Amino acid sequence: MKQATPANTNSPYTQLTSMNIGDCQWTTGFWADKFELCANAMVPYMGDVLCGDVGHALNNFKIAAGVKEGKHQGMFWHDGDFYKFMEAKIYVYAHTKNNELLTELDEYIAIIGKAQESDGYLQTQIQLRDGVDRYENRKYHEMYNTGHLLISACIHFNVTGQRNFLDIAIKHADLLYTTFMSYTKHFGRFGFNQTQIMGLVELYRTLGDKKYLQLAEKFIDNRGKYEVKHHATTEGYPIGDMVQERTPLRESNEAVGHAVLALYYYAGAADVYAETGEKALLNALDRLWENVTTKKMYVTGAVGQAHYGASVNRDMIEEGFIDAYMMPNMTAYNETCANLCNAMFSYRMLNLHGEAKYADIVELVLYNSALSGISVTGKEYFYANPLRMLNNTRDYNAHENVTETPNREPYLSCFCCPPNLVRTIATVSEWAYSLSENGFTVNLYGANTLNSHLKDGSHIKVSQETAYPWQGKVKLNIEECKAGAFAISLRIPKWAKNSKLTLNGEELSKSLEPGSFVKIERKWKKEDVLVLDMPMEVEFIEGHPRIEEVRNQIAVKRGPIVYCIESPDLPKNTDILDVYFNGNKSLKPTYHSDFLGGITTLEGEILIRKDKGEGIYRAVQKPKWTPHKTQLVPYFAWSNRGQAEMTVFMPVVWND
Repeated sequence: MKQATPANTNSPYTQLTSMNIGDCQWTTGFWADKFELCANAMVPYMGDVLCGDVGHALNNFKIAAGVKEGKHQGMFWHDGDFYKFMEAKIYVYAHTKNNELLTELDEYIAIIGKAQESDGYLQTQIQLRDGVDRYENRKYHEMYNTGHLLISACIHFNVTGQRNFLDIAIKHADLLYTTFMSYTKHFGRFGFNQTQIMGLVELYRTLGDKKYLQLAEKFIDNRGKYEVKHHATTEGYPIGDMVQERTPLRESNEAVGHAVLALYYYAGAADVYAETGEKALLNALDRLWENVTTKKMYVTGAVGQAHYGASVNRDMIEEGFIDAYMMPNMTAYNETCANLCNAMFSYRMLNLHGEAKYADIVELVLYNSALSGISVTGKEYFYANPLRMLNNTRDYNAHENVTETPNREPYLSCFCCPPNLVRTIATVSEWAYSLSENGFTVNLYGANTLNSHLKDGSHIKVSQETAYPWQGKVKLNIEECKAGAFAISLRIPKWAKNSKLTLNGEELSKSLEPGSFVKIERKWKKEDVLVLDMPMEVEFIEGHPRIEEVRNQIAVKRGPIVYCIESPDLPKNTDILDVYFNGNKSLKPTYHSDFLGGITTLEGEILIRKDKGEGIYRAVQKPKWTPHKTQLVPYFAWSNRGQAEMTVFMPVVWND
């Protein structure tokens, strides 16, 4: 069985490489529960939606294939949403070997094959729309659909060995090469919403044909090369910084525009660098990663601060990055896809550099701004993920395709986020470990078994026992390994201060630096036991002084989990804006196996402000508070108990 994306076994410019699909299997605890929910609820429910008349995605392919009557329904990028759903199903099959999933996938692939035109073109939103030609206008998101087709098809081939889906992808990619590799002004600015870059690199890795890598580079080279003004291919969609076309990537210092488009672009460029080693690309990616994670990222790992805004060049942007440190809470957009792309980009940077800080971001996103996008039942979704929710402050029916909702919804007309999240949950185990030159790294913690091979072909079998993320103790049992020396590197998360590491009961004297890997290289033997003990203290987090919306406020974090307070845990009719944190009271972690899917709450005392003023500005004296014992819940678990107010950041009262 071969690698998930990025399949970088043979990539010459990576420090770490991905494990094979299925080598790591969750056994118990947090991620085992999430994967089981994914296999038994998330993927089946999504199949019911997308293969039925509500989601209509499979219907679009059936109509294009001539086996059904009707019109295209859904967004222009709906084909790509279906490919992501297929990818999730492939991962579940890889782990469960449920042959019914493979049969269903073959049925989808047969329909998609019939929908494909003889020269390889495959875009139902164009094929079923009169008066629109292929590659006429980039607003139709053909490149986005292409990228997810190529990625899903490569993974399907790697898992199953079948070529039925891969052959469709090859035929389509060859048309793309013929169309876009030659120089034309018409197509020069077309490579927007750039999942095709990742897809082309994966196809190159799968087949070894360099033309796909060359085309991926071409799409990068074209950005920032042409005059930014509207012409026939751009009308109807914002231009400039919105789609990252003002500045060549190699000269970029700041993440701009639509956050998903940007981060898919950067992830694709990271894949290209892994194959070419072009230093200018890596330097730019280093600068952009720093800009995103140190100036434009929320405490939850979320990105894309605003639904609507403007860049420094005064280009209109949507769903994207605005200026550094402008981090609104209530109107934070933080599209689920953008958050996931933040993790995808950081995971690729982890592969390139082998540094723990990238895995820290992956973990932060997964436990917070990713999982917040789906309910504990696995059947309702958020598109936007604000850090504060108030009742009766927004018109959620302002226009047809409003993506901000007060509750998670069973279907979103813009359906890009749900399958993106579900495919990620299905493949998190592939991110848990990486192969190093002579050993492996432990990137993410969770109870699992690793049954794999090191780069020299030697067999390695390890089991991990832990109640992470609710407890910080991790036990690594060596069950099989080679006789010669090799290295095990464990990530010490940035939050994990005063951690201790023992080997067979004896403490190792190495200094455990938070935010780094600790590397133990030795001749390991069967029944060796490594125990990493990371104290999980409750931390109060403040924002940078320039983040005006959180001045004099704190967020609460324990381990990798960010917490929030929501109205079901407050007295009736309490406004969330009247909640203050009592800085002099401690919080007690308490695990509840039967609450919100099994979570640890933080129990303690808050203060509720009782004096009320009126008007936009009010005279104030010393406020009056009423103490209230309550609980904080993980941010990802909010909004599972009915419509609620919620906040991550709270003003804090300290008493000397």
